[in-house]
Amino acid sequence: MTDRSSWETDDLTALRDLARSFCEKEIKPNIEKFIEQHHVDRDLWNKAGDLGLLCMSIPEEYGGGGGSFAHEAVLIEEQARIADSSWGASLHNGIVAHYLLEYGSEEQKQRWLPKMASGEAVGAIAMTEPGTGSDLQNVKTKAIRDGDDYVIDGAKTFITNGGQADLIIVVAKTDVGEGAKGISLILVEGDRDGFRRGRVLDKVGQRGQDTSELFFDGVRVPTSNLLGAEEGQGFIQLMQQLPQERLIIAVASVAGMETAVAQTIEYTKDRTAFGRPIFGFQNTKFKLAEAATETRIARVFVDDCIVKHLDGALDIPTVAMAKWWTSDRAMVVADECLQLFGGYGYMNEYPIARMWADNRVQKIYAGTNEIMKEIIARSL
Repeated sequence: MTDRSSWETDDLTALRDLARSFCEKEIKPNIEKFIEQHHVDRDLWNKAGDLGLLCMSIPEEYGGGGGSFAHEAVLIEEQARIADSSWGASLHNGIVAHYLLEYGSEEQKQRWLPKMASGEAVGAIAMTEPGTGSDLQNVKTKAIRDGDDYVIDGAKTFITNGGQADLIIVVAKTDVGEGAKGISLILVEGDRDGFRRGRVLDKVGQRGQDTSELFFDGVRVPTSNLLGAEEGQGFIQLMQQLPQERLIIAVASVAGMETAVAQTIEYTKDRTAFGRPIFGFQNTKFKLAEAATETRIARVFVDDCIVKHLDGALDIPTVAMAKWWTSDRAMVVADECLQLFGGYGYMNEYPIARMWADNRVQKIYAGTNEIMKEIIARSL
């Protein structure tokens, strides 16, 4: 990105310097370590909290930074620029914290948000189940009321931050009704009896992220752990918050495209073949020209989405367009750039290889791109 985005202020530029320094110092040298151990070091969260990089868009009264989504976008971009997918900060900051902010009771917000802002507590949200995928209306996990408690039984999978989470928002059925009826969101602390973490999943990409299976076997939590004023509001809450999750993916996708193009330009100008730099071949120039153009288009589109989101004017079909198109093009750009690295592009020691593998899941989570097209088609 050569120009400052339309939504970026001087304050955000200063934040970008801080976020870039943090990512370069605390994450980039440890990426291989995180991949090998399948999780970031726990104290990474505390270090980020000490610098004010957690829950930046949460009000100061709850320990947050009092900023906006733009603050979260800066951190997302800077993490993408070091080609890291290990640290689940965007979910912690931009998703879990906002479910608490929007639907939590005052007691819930006061109890958890300051801990999330300091890094003392790591957040996760458990939506997906082994048999449901994107079909959130048909979750099987149940939360049966028993006096002043809910008793939760079920299994979740593909849970970002699952291995380290201290607080999990669980999507569960509190009513036997069909479809969306009876879906509720319930807070489950990571030390509850009957809660256990399964394996950290062996993924194609994002191998440093502690994406886990979670199991709930008769887990008892007080009814005060319900998120929202009454049962059965979970599906509505999910639909209201998923657009921001999809915008987060679009922001990361564009920053990833910019990183891939920049690294490939540098590599092709330095690497020689047949007596001249690879950049000197027409095919290389044309492929990079195409990738740079698509990246610029994606940047302009996503910047416009961020501006609209900050103004409260970003509609669901538009953010669905942003999610599917940017995640799709990010994969195309990563693939074309990898090709220009030749055999080295297929080596994990080169960031382009990790980016190629990491980008693939962007087309799947937060609602598959096929679901995004269905959402867009309904608005036509």
